[in-house]
Amino acid sequence: MLVDDVVIIKHSDEPTVVTINCPDKTGLGCDLCRTILFFGLSIVRGDVSTDGKWCYIVFWVTGKPGMIWSLLKKRLLEACPSVYSANTLMFYRPEPQPPKPADVFLLKFCCHDRRGLLHDVTHLLCELELVIQRVKVSTTPDGMVMDLFFVTDTRELLHTLKRKQDTHDHLKAVFADAMISCDIEMVGPDFTACSNGPPSFIPPAMTERMFNLETSDESHETKHGSGQPVSVTVDNSLSPAHTLVQIVCRDHKGLLYDIMRTFKDYNIQISYGRFTRKDRKCCEFDLFIVQADGKKIIDPSKQSSLISRIKMEVSRPLTVALVNRGPDTELLVANPVELCGRGRPLVFYDITLALKMLNMGIFSAEISRHLTGGREWEVYRLLLDEGGKMHGPKGKCEEAVMKMLMGWDR
Repeated sequence: MLVDDVVIIKHSDEPTVVTINCPDKTGLGCDLCRTILFFGLSIVRGDVSTDGKWCYIVFWVTGKPGMIWSLLKKRLLEACPSVYSANTLMFYRPEPQPPKPADVFLLKFCCHDRRGLLHDVTHLLCELELVIQRVKVSTTPDGMVMDLFFVTDTRELLHTLKRKQDTHDHLKAVFADAMISCDIEMVGPDFTACSNGPPSFIPPAMTERMFNLETSDESHETKHGSGQPVSVTVDNSLSPAHTLVQIVCRDHKGLLYDIMRTFKDYNIQISYGRFTRKDRKCCEFDLFIVQADGKKIIDPSKQSSLISRIKMEVSRPLTVALVNRGPDTELLVANPVELCGRGRPLVFYDITLALKMLNMGIFSAEISRHLTGGREWEVYRLLLDEGGKMHGPKGKCEEAVMKMLMGWDR
């Protein structure tokens, strides 16, 4: 097999068809869906088949103007296990465990403040494939902004002078004379360390709602979004070797990623699966799965635990809340992190875009990680500057941010 045949992207009328044919590994579907989500694409249909050693995956995706498909192909290839060929024999080499952690860099950006500045910087960093791990933003009384971005480089070149200069030049080209300085330096992993316990800045009454993974049966029956209940059923009667999991729910941005992430965290293998979006709201999944030992899930307690987790991840992949800090308003967003330590893509991008569209200024911002409820969480904290004119009532801010994160305005 040629490397070019591992990932094939076919363009016609939308949707675009992305085919992956490569060695299998547990969590491969999650890694591929995460890459597609990082590029801002929406998966409208999916087909997965594997014998445990080799897999064949097809995604039907809808894109955005200016999409660089060659770059997406390159990133999908990097997510696939390596393929080697010798004559007619093909085999794969397992990835080293654990993988080498990515180098973390501190990008210090100083600029004259204006509405939408933080989103514009975030947008540019995403275009440069710099992944924001942490951020600290502060505004001075004289209208100066100091942005501290802790980033990793998807291209793994930020240690080179050329890549640093290229980043500086892109920022300068966009912000021109408004940019005062831009410095990039490598930092240690301690700058992005996870804190134990829930964040102290979140009120105790809100901590339970934002970080509680143990949802009750009653809460499982609540509506997902608006008008679409979440349904998850487990059936062992239709296959002698696999457990069938069927999911019906409302679509949202990254839905397939959230489901695949759940299976990856549970170390569950999907042998065959099909995902279809019936319309712009309702999605149906049929997934034939096995445990890490290759057996069906027979234990009722394990079935119940899996159903509960899927319902929680599908109905509440992110939590958004507004907190009053005296005369100020603070926006909080929290989402669970993959067990491998990777956060959800584009969350900060979507938050800042929603606030820019509302004409809401950001006085300060911070991203941190906290270990609570048995899991690691990524928490986004933004102090809003309401000096400008917001489009709509203040109470609409939380709703607008959630809609942007879930992609319900698409």
